[in-house]
Amino acid sequence: MTKTPIHTFHIPVMGLAYTIDSPIRVAQYGISSVIALADDDLIEKMRNFYSTKFNIPYEEITQKFHDYRAERITSYLNLVDKIVKEKFESFKTELAESKTALENFMSMLPNTSDIKKGFQNLLDDGIAFKENIQQYIESHLFPGEIDVNIMTKLDKDNFVKNEQLPIEFNDAHAALRGFANSNLESSVVLSAGMNPRLFGYFENFKDFFPNEKNELKKKIILKVSDFRSAMIQGNFLAKKGLWVSEYRIESGLNCGGHAFATDGLLLGTILEEFKQKKEQLVQSAHDLMIKALQAKNQAFPEKPLELKITVQGGVGTSEEHEFLLDEYKVDAVGWGSPFLLVPEATSVDQETRNLLMNAKEEDFYLSNISPLGVPFNTLKGTTNEFLKQKRIHEKKAGSSCPKKFLALSKEYDPHGICTASKKYQDIKLEELENKKETLSAEDFEKRKIKITEKSCLCVGLANASYLENDIKIKGQAQGVVICPGPNLAYFDQEVSLKEMVQHIYQGKSVLRTDRPNLFVKELKMYVDYFRNEIENISGEVTAIQIKKWNSFKTNILNGIEYYHQLFSSTFYFKTEEKKIKDQFDFYKTELNAIQIPTLELV
Repeated sequence: MTKTPIHTFHIPVMGLAYTIDSPIRVAQYGISSVIALADDDLIEKMRNFYSTKFNIPYEEITQKFHDYRAERITSYLNLVDKIVKEKFESFKTELAESKTALENFMSMLPNTSDIKKGFQNLLDDGIAFKENIQQYIESHLFPGEIDVNIMTKLDKDNFVKNEQLPIEFNDAHAALRGFANSNLESSVVLSAGMNPRLFGYFENFKDFFPNEKNELKKKIILKVSDFRSAMIQGNFLAKKGLWVSEYRIESGLNCGGHAFATDGLLLGTILEEFKQKKEQLVQSAHDLMIKALQAKNQAFPEKPLELKITVQGGVGTSEEHEFLLDEYKVDAVGWGSPFLLVPEATSVDQETRNLLMNAKEEDFYLSNISPLGVPFNTLKGTTNEFLKQKRIHEKKAGSSCPKKFLALSKEYDPHGICTASKKYQDIKLEELENKKETLSAEDFEKRKIKITEKSCLCVGLANASYLENDIKIKGQAQGVVICPGPNLAYFDQEVSLKEMVQHIYQGKSVLRTDRPNLFVKELKMYVDYFRNEIENISGEVTAIQIKKWNSFKTNILNGIEYYHQLFSSTFYFKTEEKKIKDQFDFYKTELNAIQIPTLELV
């Protein structure tokens, strides 16, 4: 039976902790969410916590186990699956027995939902309500997906003493094996670009290939920033007989966590290209997949399998939500950061949630705190920032690095070392000290900040769950790192799950008033990002850099032109049309005022 999704939104992965147990919280209502698989230590502690909470026997999987990382992940996912199924069964019983519960649930469904209409008809009919409702619930309701996320770049080599383990024990490989061996029938979301070795490892698990009925037990979702990368990665996997079931388009800068800026391509233009070329994406992958499956003597589908396009990053109103579904024909929209203010949906400690509620626009910023060297959206005033500055002030910069998930730099150690660690920063600061005489005071200070500003994300992004659930935190205090999208500046109150869902669908707004349109906000961020790039040039400017900047600027200008036409022709945003267009023009002027350097001819 094909499942028709109940909702037109999903909750994307957030940090390590923030959505670690979201399926347990929201899946019974048909809401899909994504668990991060990076931190097996957090995963093991959450398995202990939920086993105790639901009286399920628990045996610890320690690091002495040969394949402990994969086994921890499999065991936790199986536990989440079990709890979600039990909660869903109880919820179905409650709906069948209580009209109040049913009406409450209906108020959380989109007005366009056929399921909502079906329930309404049964309520209106009234005569054989009890018999019919049971049957209707059984055939129409499904729990939300328990999806998982693997950042493809977090694939550190692992060692026992000084001996390097085989590739399948690398972090991302072990995480994939943990998901593949679980009972889940859901998707793995791959983010942060292509990892050919990891993509090849999928071939070891039959659940990722179609069966005789053309069904996939486990699916692949790719998080992408543009059409070209979707095509390249999708075809790469198709050549191995693997199908990408969904492309999750994420706004480059207007999203949470790591920000992968595009070459100035704005979200609307990217979505337009996907809409125009979706068939091309489907057909090219289908043809390559069939060839690969035939060569493997495996079952293959005559017709292309289902391929969804979804979008996330910076969406904040029901009108924007509807517009994306309607204009670009996307299958669903991801709502991330606003759910950090919904205690029923995400795992956040109260102190951090209060900080998020009270944060203003200027408190959200694009930082360099990530050891991955990729811009990272974060918030001023976190406990992590306070503790990090205190250590710098006491001349003890850097983290003790207990988890080592980001220990990817091989500059000083073949085993890998994290750029946020004390070990790494001590070496770098000593090297800088030796050059002090040759640098100006200002340059010295800048370089010092560049070394010490890195934060321990492994601990900081996991601590919220420990704090929320009173789980003991061992080791050096790191406080909490949070990675909300800048859109959260316009949400300033803790809300219930029902209120947030109604905000998404029925426009019962929980927003602060003056919030810019999602496309305007993204444009502003790109113009700021571009200005910052130009202003902070260090060293010689090359012809390649200049070419890149010119193309970046042209892409943004083309995007503004596209938006002007779009907002003139759409029925959406009519009350704000003039204001939005004026804002586009304002940023166009700002952009044109940024001077791209030229090559000096000697």
